[in-house]
Amino acid sequence: MESLSDRVRAAAPHIVDLRRRLHRIPETGFNEVRTAALVAEELAALGLPVRTGIAGTGVTALLDSGRPGPTVMLRADMDALPITEATGLPYASEHPGCMHACGHDMHMAMLLGAARVLAGLAEQNPGALRGRILFLFQPAEEGPGGAAPMIEAGVLDDPGVDVCIGAHVWPEIPAGFVGVKPGPLMAAMDRFELTVLGKGGHAANPHLCVDALETATQVVGALQRVVSRMTSPLEPVILTIGELHAGTAYNVIPGEARMAGTVRAFAPEVRNRWEQRINQVAGGVCAAMGATHRLDFQWCHPAVINDPRAAAEVRRAALDAVGADRVMEPVPTMGGEDFSMFLQRVPGCFFFVGCGGPGVAPVHNPCFAPDESCLPVGAEVLCRAAVQLCARWDAPQAGV
Repeated sequence: MESLSDRVRAAAPHIVDLRRRLHRIPETGFNEVRTAALVAEELAALGLPVRTGIAGTGVTALLDSGRPGPTVMLRADMDALPITEATGLPYASEHPGCMHACGHDMHMAMLLGAARVLAGLAEQNPGALRGRILFLFQPAEEGPGGAAPMIEAGVLDDPGVDVCIGAHVWPEIPAGFVGVKPGPLMAAMDRFELTVLGKGGHAANPHLCVDALETATQVVGALQRVVSRMTSPLEPVILTIGELHAGTAYNVIPGEARMAGTVRAFAPEVRNRWEQRINQVAGGVCAAMGATHRLDFQWCHPAVINDPRAAAEVRRAALDAVGADRVMEPVPTMGGEDFSMFLQRVPGCFFFVGCGGPGVAPVHNPCFAPDESCLPVGAEVLCRAAVQLCARWDAPQAGV
């Protein structure tokens, strides 16, 4: 009988072709119209019941074995970034100013490949699976966040999902390797906008003004001390100001300055203090300078915390797919991922598929061109994890 590895190898050329087709048509969050249509078409061709338009552009398909067992969800994100591609690839973005610079085209191709392999396995060997596998394609991971709207739309409820699995290509790990880690993997990510309000006027009369720009620069420096002097050095935390805007002319003292930034942490007790700390520090600096401030703090998504049992199953799947010498435990990253929203509801595991190599740029870079040899690796780990979890993850008993 054909092995799972053989099935994935046979599907590999189609997976690569899918990735290239998806790479050509990048679309930003909640605008994934052509992308969702291609995904839905591929899933329907496998004979799976497909739902579209979930939370705008989300897509799901269900593979039901007809046998008792858990429901295992496999997730891929669909959106691209507002970046102008500079890879020079023959299948580069056809949408100016938009690019799959974070590998979501890779994630979709791997999951579509897994759906193809698993649907074929269920058809040719009906006893190979138990329970159900839900293939979920999510919009807007990069922002404003598509996981929460899909959950609100009921994707975890009908059928009730028991365990969830997701993957991300990772250029810091060489292609052919898989990174699996129980517990904390990716940080909670929140964002904020802070406006300093002063009193503008002529550059020749600073004593008659309250310089919002100069005050804002003091706020930026003071906020860095929230990390260095108000947080335990044993806790990984980041506060980054990525934008600072003020002024309209060289000889005008601005009366308003706006900054925007992000804060990241793993521990909930640290994360929960960010808003109060930023208000406290900004308010103190502004008061000392005669200014005021306005803070808009946006709670985005919590940390990715992998369930130990689910991570053990994914690691076992990776060992079977690539061997012990190519399975590693990755270093946690301060990057965020809204897959954590699913993990708040059901146990699961998010893992890394190595796509790095000589010259491979980091994610969110206009030259990001991951090694495509990782595509069948990711697809096989997803397949093996799904089969194992369907066999070994006990569904909740009725009435319990």
